[in-house]
Amino acid sequence: MNRNAGPARATIVDVARAAGVSRQTVTRAVNDMPGISPATRERVLAAAREVNYHPSRFGRGLVKPSARTLGLVVGDLTNPYYADLAATVLRLAAVRGWNVVMAEPGSVADLVGAADAVVGFTGLALEPPGAGAPNLPVVEIDPPRVHPGHGRIEFERRTATGDAVRHLLGRGARRPLVLDLPGGSSRGAAFVDAFAAAGVDAVVVDRDAGWADLSPGAPDALVAFNDLGGFRLLRDLDAHGVRVPQDVRVVGVDGLALGEFVTPRLSTLAIDLAEVARAALDLVVQLSEGSADDPVRVVPHRFIARESS
Repeated sequence: MNRNAGPARATIVDVARAAGVSRQTVTRAVNDMPGISPATRERVLAAAREVNYHPSRFGRGLVKPSARTLGLVVGDLTNPYYADLAATVLRLAAVRGWNVVMAEPGSVADLVGAADAVVGFTGLALEPPGAGAPNLPVVEIDPPRVHPGHGRIEFERRTATGDAVRHLLGRGARRPLVLDLPGGSSRGAAFVDAFAAAGVDAVVVDRDAGWADLSPGAPDALVAFNDLGGFRLLRDLDAHGVRVPQDVRVVGVDGLALGEFVTPRLSTLAIDLAEVARAALDLVVQLSEGSADDPVRVVPHRFIARESS
């Protein structure tokens, strides 16, 4: 449970329910559009005040799409994973005619007044704006915890993780080692569980460990926390004269394009960043319209076997 999470903000659906009208009628009322009577408009606006609904600037932008501004909050841009996703969001937002402003990880409140909606991909949880701020649609990508007022894009890794583990076992791996965060992570747990289901115990160590720290255990398969960690392992193994994949097999997570250009090419759990970006942008629109009955979208990883395994 997230102790810091406040109550979910009122949405257009709450207003429609309170006023006894459709979502489309609420949209017309709050945007002062024609097609409804003055009495209906007043009833809707009264219901909006009653449930403390603050119209979304992005929702009003549905009338004038060229006026939409998306706030994009991303993690460390020196990490190609975040940079690739940011570039994909920028490209797809431009196709839709949206403006984009970028911000450092932190509170969504930093973007109030500058953006009509927010997409966040930081590896951290985005804190919501304070009470009384405009209704700001927020979509988080692969967040570490759930905020009830935010939409989210979840990554499904277990299927691809199972494929990777079967691949490693099929090539003779029996002493796998999983590099994970100090406190553990869902991706590390998925690998440990998949190995255990096959009757193989995987050892877990800190993701920053180098080959010098690992060699006494003589693992025959290494699962890096991400592709950057996988690249580092390939470098360390080569420096110590350890052959990949003959002596040890290496798998990364993230599917960075750079994995095609290292030697040997890195096997990885990849995800379609264009699909992630499209899902996030579509969900932003649905949240602003109040048409997102389920604020969660799921995008799967897939396992790509290359020469490192």
